[in-house]
Amino acid sequence: MQFPKSSQTIAVPNTGTLTSSPVFRNKVAEHGLVERPRDDVHTIHDLLAVRTAEHPTTQMLGQRRILNIVEEQKEVEKTLPDGTKVTELKTWKYFELSGYEWLTWQEASDLAKLYASGYRALGLQPGDKLTIFAETSRDWFLNAWACFNQSITITTAYATLGEEGLTYSLQESIVNTIFTNADLLPMILKVAKACPVLKNVVYNGSADIKILEKLKAEAGHLNILSLHDLRDLGERNVHASVPPTDKDNVALIMYTSGSTGPPKGVMITHGNMVAVVAANTILAGKVWSKKEQEVMLSFLPLAHILEWALEMTYLWCGAKIGYGNIKTLTDASVRNCKGDIRELRPTLMGAVPAVYEGIRKGIEGKIRDSSKLAQAMFRGAFKMKRFFINNKLNFLAYPLDAIVFSKVKAQVGGKLRLAFCGGAPLPMSTHEFMNVCVTNVFVGYGMTEGTASATIQEPAEYTIGNVGYPVADVEITLVDVPEAGYLSTNPLPQGEIWVRGPNVMKGYFKQPELTKEALTTDGWLMTGDVGQMNKDGTLSIIDRKRTWSNCRTESKFVVHGIIALEKLESNYKVSKFVQNICVYADSEKSYAIALVFPVEKEIRIIATTLGLYPAGSTPEFKELCERKEVRAEVLKSLKDVAKSIGLKPAEIVGQVVLCHEEWTPQNGLLTAVMKLQRKQIASTYRTEIQAVYV
Repeated sequence: MQFPKSSQTIAVPNTGTLTSSPVFRNKVAEHGLVERPRDDVHTIHDLLAVRTAEHPTTQMLGQRRILNIVEEQKEVEKTLPDGTKVTELKTWKYFELSGYEWLTWQEASDLAKLYASGYRALGLQPGDKLTIFAETSRDWFLNAWACFNQSITITTAYATLGEEGLTYSLQESIVNTIFTNADLLPMILKVAKACPVLKNVVYNGSADIKILEKLKAEAGHLNILSLHDLRDLGERNVHASVPPTDKDNVALIMYTSGSTGPPKGVMITHGNMVAVVAANTILAGKVWSKKEQEVMLSFLPLAHILEWALEMTYLWCGAKIGYGNIKTLTDASVRNCKGDIRELRPTLMGAVPAVYEGIRKGIEGKIRDSSKLAQAMFRGAFKMKRFFINNKLNFLAYPLDAIVFSKVKAQVGGKLRLAFCGGAPLPMSTHEFMNVCVTNVFVGYGMTEGTASATIQEPAEYTIGNVGYPVADVEITLVDVPEAGYLSTNPLPQGEIWVRGPNVMKGYFKQPELTKEALTTDGWLMTGDVGQMNKDGTLSIIDRKRTWSNCRTESKFVVHGIIALEKLESNYKVSKFVQNICVYADSEKSYAIALVFPVEKEIRIIATTLGLYPAGSTPEFKELCERKEVRAEVLKSLKDVAKSIGLKPAEIVGQVVLCHEEWTPQNGLLTAVMKLQRKQIASTYRTEIQAVYV
């Protein structure tokens, strides 16, 4: 298979089989896959040590302090079961934060070494494991660095993992020490009795005295220390560094969120991570600023491989990282200060699609509220800049950026140059909107078992509708899925995506049978995703293999066999009413339905436009979501989206359920990286689903 000269992909000669495509590689890796960014770097510890030695006084890690918590009250109208309307006060809490406070590379390294000595004083030895069960923060990273300093393996647990998942991961990995947040100590209390091996708990933040007293009373075997206590302990008991020397040593055991069963511990070696950094550095070098230090905003879970890979790559390339929080990203979520984005003014950002969709909807809402003249100017500028980008005439768009899009860009700090998106499909319309109005968003494809990345778009190409080219540390082949018609011999090769290279995991911790199901004897990782190799050498994700293996062929209407749920959700999310959406398909029914967590502002506009409530009243959001007139308007919007992009009849939802409760990792409806927990959503709204399937 031949690709254009401009393509980054090559097909390795004589590697195809009767049931699989040729092996595809990045042209940089034509003669061998990339494994290290330079010869003296073999482990994560090496990466950090080299950067510290070469740039000791350069800023590295930044964070903000909570100065105050501001409470605000608002009157809300509520309808009682008997129809009586009453007004009640509700209280919202907002944070007032300091500016970003920075550590240099040397300061961060010194602090990590003190934490490392503290852990050794607690009894941890090289080869032991330590669990990090905490929100993403500077302290998360520093505690991880401390572990690498002493060859201690990290086991990660999402801060939203829950009692059962946390217990499972602690028991399986036999961990005696855990680092956590003060506000997660109640969860430690819940799991303590089931985890007798757990001895030491280190926490950051301000702990509730009552919780500490309860831990002492009910879990007296636990040694509870603040992060400040750990530092003091390290100062009194200094231990020399014992860094790992073998790239095959396990650096991280990353536990999945357990959405389809018990969490699986993915063993990521030092060599896996170093290879990913090496490959990503090749891409970064093409667009890296030579004038000033790049600044990355970090807020995704560090317990997820995507954020780890981004941070390690950007740090190696010379960026500094400012830590934020999903609750304080925008000005709307803080008081007497700027949100994290506008305060930090990042040049780099990584996020999941939900974040970019939120940015788009926020911008579009402000445009709809502007004058007709302003709306017309925006639409004209959008069409013109899109033309320039599509025809590689980006330099002609500079006046449009200065006159029209500068205000839009200011909402994300005004300096954002590059944004990465991964973790789930990004709707093409949202991708295009971000590319035109905000910044170049480049997407990638990968999974935890492959240390985050298999393919990535070229950052400066502004393309949509694919997930890019193979990265330089992997090779890819497409294996036939004959029952679904996905064949490597199709005009455009299609099939299950298999990935091989130094980025592929060592296996699942204590799960040899699951490891055999995921890895072939010759090292291929079978992803379960179905891909298509395009003429230009980019890969597109077109289906999931399990969609076909799990379909019910005896039913009169095989919904799961003919529609891809993720694809539909990605497209339907562009509706102005949709904050999040889960398409649900009962194979015994003739249509799919949409469960929607809607944009409250737009729902209230509908209610006002339709005259459903007296002027000046503020009905409960739950009540609005239950009104059939409101649901009908949202359904009409979804059908308009389906019509505009040419969805097939089976892909057009027939009914909609509006869910007033936000879907979050905390209530179990989303994973920690904002993916849908389908089974939990379907279970939570079982009654509503049955009501609309008439």
